[in-house]
Amino acid sequence: MGILTYNDKTFLMDGKPYTILSGAMHYFRIPREYWVDRLTKLKECGFNTVETYTCWNLHEPREGEFDFSGMLDLASYVDEAKKLGLNVILRPGPYICSEWEFGGLPAWLLSYEGMPIRCLDETYLSKVRRYYHALFDHLTSARLATHGGNIIMVQIENEYGSYGDDKEYLNAVVDIYKECGVDCTLFTSDGTNDWMLSGGTLPEYLCVANFGSHPVENFDLLKKFRDGQPLMCGEYWCGWFDHWYEEHHVREADELAGLFRDMLEAGASLNFYMVHGGTNFGFMNGANHGGKYEPTITSYDYNALLSEAGDMTPAYFAVRKVIEEFFGELPPITAKNSVKKAYGEVALTEKAPLLATLGSISAPVHTAAPKFMEAIGQSYGFTLYSTTVKGPVSGVSLAYDCVHDRATVYLDGEVKGLIERSHRADEIKFDIPAGESVKLDILVENMGRVNYGPEMGDRKGMTGIRLGQRNHYSWDMYPLEMTDLSGVSYGPSDGCVTEPTFLRGNLHVEGTPSDTFIRLDGFHHGCVMVNGFNLGRYYNDAGPQKTLYCPAPMLREGDNEIVVFETDSADRTAITFTDTPDLG
Repeated sequence: MGILTYNDKTFLMDGKPYTILSGAMHYFRIPREYWVDRLTKLKECGFNTVETYTCWNLHEPREGEFDFSGMLDLASYVDEAKKLGLNVILRPGPYICSEWEFGGLPAWLLSYEGMPIRCLDETYLSKVRRYYHALFDHLTSARLATHGGNIIMVQIENEYGSYGDDKEYLNAVVDIYKECGVDCTLFTSDGTNDWMLSGGTLPEYLCVANFGSHPVENFDLLKKFRDGQPLMCGEYWCGWFDHWYEEHHVREADELAGLFRDMLEAGASLNFYMVHGGTNFGFMNGANHGGKYEPTITSYDYNALLSEAGDMTPAYFAVRKVIEEFFGELPPITAKNSVKKAYGEVALTEKAPLLATLGSISAPVHTAAPKFMEAIGQSYGFTLYSTTVKGPVSGVSLAYDCVHDRATVYLDGEVKGLIERSHRADEIKFDIPAGESVKLDILVENMGRVNYGPEMGDRKGMTGIRLGQRNHYSWDMYPLEMTDLSGVSYGPSDGCVTEPTFLRGNLHVEGTPSDTFIRLDGFHHGCVMVNGFNLGRYYNDAGPQKTLYCPAPMLREGDNEIVVFETDSADRTAITFTDTPDLG
């Protein structure tokens, strides 16, 4: 591998002119068993570099406890890229946006009341410093290009000009990099307008621009702002992400490849965002808030060159053809698309209503007033708020200060209504005679923290719960992160699902497992666990996504435990494993 530098016109690799042809693929969105396959396809398309963010919230899920194992073994991902002759652009954040939960920041930061993020606050910066030291201790300096490795560039923060203008903070991030021994080329990346570029850049470091169209105009803006450096598009948005309640985004291969050609003709380097998007497994999707709350779907297909399942698309071949036009003929492709299998229908023969099994999977935290989940040490999933309301109460409705993000309300175990941030607010009335009482349970789901913009301090749960004007106190809060369901006590299914319910079935696989997709027709909203691995949310009522990707490495030969947690109701108790994705 070589050392990357630059002059006023071009990048240089070991002193020779060099064009960076990079593609984004995030290790934490791809099963580890598929890293080599995805990286090989990147290489065989003609790219010389892979770009990845790092995910602070997964690497430090609880404050001071770090995880670099399995799908989070970034060092191994970098090593696999090196074996294939690929350089690496590393974007460690600490904030990454990426349509990822809280932009990659750990939810436990929100337990620090009043602590600002992404600025020169000493408490916040101390958390960043600890994370960076753990991250670069894991990577070791040997993986930097300056020490014989393949990491050629490291980003300073991420699109910071879209959020703030604290240059002292940006320089503090650089200082921490230096503490960690990071001495390769540093850069910033921002959108191409004056307030983003002026807020997010540092004059002594390379500045790259992010955009999805109009390359000539955007590069002209970049040159006007920062002349005397090579041109680079840090994120060429070749597709886009989807929210629930929206249509699936698509882009024609010829258009995508044509804009790529325009960038090469301008003499620019670039990073495709994304070459392979992968999946927001578990509860790790983020959300946007451009006037209303909009959570991202589970699939991060992104209309990328490789599909969510890693298949080479028409865009892949169109881009490869352009690379050959500019840089010469490429060797034949050896990589292949994975085998997909339709395993058919799986009956969910066991069930366990949530309220009936609650005590075996969660311990309550008693509070006077209902609190956000972060206040009780919870990061993801669901929180059940439980209390008793005594009569007489009549003619009043349930009121509240905040619901983040989706709440199902039960009186004595019966569903009374749904409240969904930005979409729906059913009226729930109380009529309790004197001397009587009702059990009030409210299941609140974190649908994904905001990952971009000024609304990022997005705490989850429900607060300020009232009966009319009267605040109601004395609550038990049950955290349900869905990481350990071994305590769920199942009984036989009667085919009826009218409340939040765990359903369990068995998929028997003959021989080596294959990639597959799960359809949940007749179900409404929830998540699916395969052999304990959370594939993510489904939301058939909202769309566009209608299948969940189940990679072969999550399955095993023989019996496989399938658990569906349906939050609303279901018209049937069987799901279908198909060989065809449906993203709407």
